[in-house]
Amino acid sequence: MKPTAAFLTSALLAITIAEAKPLKVFILAGQSNMEGHARIETFDYIGDDPATAPLLKMMRGADGKPAVADNAWISYLTGEHEGNANGEGTGKLTAGFGARGSNPTQDGGKIGPEFTFGLTMDAALEEPVLLIKTAWGGRSLNTQFRPPSAGPYAFNKDQLDQMQKRGKNIEEEKAERAKDTGRFYRFMVDHVKSVLADPKRVCSAYNPADGYEISGFIWLQGFNDLVDGNTYPEDADGVRDYSEYSRLMAHFIRDVRKDLDSPKMPFVIGVLGVGGLDAKGNVIAFRKAMAAPASLPEFKGNVAAVETAPFWAEELDAIDEKRGKVKQMARLLKVKNKNSPNKDGSMDAAAQKEYLKKYESELISPEEAAKWTRGASNAGYHYLGCAKTFALMGKNFAEANLAMMKGAIR
Repeated sequence: MKPTAAFLTSALLAITIAEAKPLKVFILAGQSNMEGHARIETFDYIGDDPATAPLLKMMRGADGKPAVADNAWISYLTGEHEGNANGEGTGKLTAGFGARGSNPTQDGGKIGPEFTFGLTMDAALEEPVLLIKTAWGGRSLNTQFRPPSAGPYAFNKDQLDQMQKRGKNIEEEKAERAKDTGRFYRFMVDHVKSVLADPKRVCSAYNPADGYEISGFIWLQGFNDLVDGNTYPEDADGVRDYSEYSRLMAHFIRDVRKDLDSPKMPFVIGVLGVGGLDAKGNVIAFRKAMAAPASLPEFKGNVAAVETAPFWAEELDAIDEKRGKVKQMARLLKVKNKNSPNKDGSMDAAAQKEYLKKYESELISPEEAAKWTRGASNAGYHYLGCAKTFALMGKNFAEANLAMMKGAIR
């Protein structure tokens, strides 16, 4: 029997659909650790550990320079720590899309989790990959990233009492907070929509006939909320109650899915890991609050909490503690304190310098100093600026996202 025209049209349509490879879009958002403060110079440290040496090979090309993804692109919106100075960096994914300070359009010589996240996705998927990253330092979920459905920020009684004691104009304070509330949530959503209005501007492999698919959202944030004792008051045991963060996080997931018209978009919560596995008190309480939404029935199978504490560089942290003692001694030498070696003020600048040099050499061995230079490039709240840590985070975020993509409800 000769096939009908309708049959042929249907068959061709089925083939076209089967061959279509929609652009896979992943959104990465958060504050300074999503920006990423690991300098490229710390890459070699990754190869010192046999367990992570293969990861370093993925991160470098045959020429020894940072790898450039075959089929992954990135749009990165960021800006200065203060103010609204936003700028966009675009291009094929490679190293340099980490923190950029006051030059948001220029390679900052650093990586965040985006680098190995994108390389992992590039290796795992046949479709082209587009990362849309929006990150700014010092932004909280309770204010700047506050999701719309969470309602306005409301000062609690203790905050209002403190304002009154300090002679603050409460109405002005409320107006200023209202102005700041949700501002960076809106920057984030507006930028994602702007990029997806014309994906080919960023991703040259984009084919309009294939379209695109938002396939994941990665959230790495938390430090500003962790240390906010005003929004999150202490409970009877002296530990802050972070349950409000859990509530805000759940609203955030619902809102970005709604605003981006992606109701079952896989969502990865990167659980704050500064301090590593030995952290205590507020840090542990905060981590539990961050991870809590992943256990809600409505998010089963499409929200995952990935702990980042296991990737903390314990050996570098131990050296950093010693470095902290050296800094403390440098301050102590400048004052006439009973605990200061210079308590009588007899040491001049040269003598202080010599004393400090000897103190440091006795505290930190040459091997430890070399290890620090090789592996670290920033402070503890930025995961010590260790590329090994950020590389492991990015890889594990991608693997969690891929697992949800395979089982996500369409």
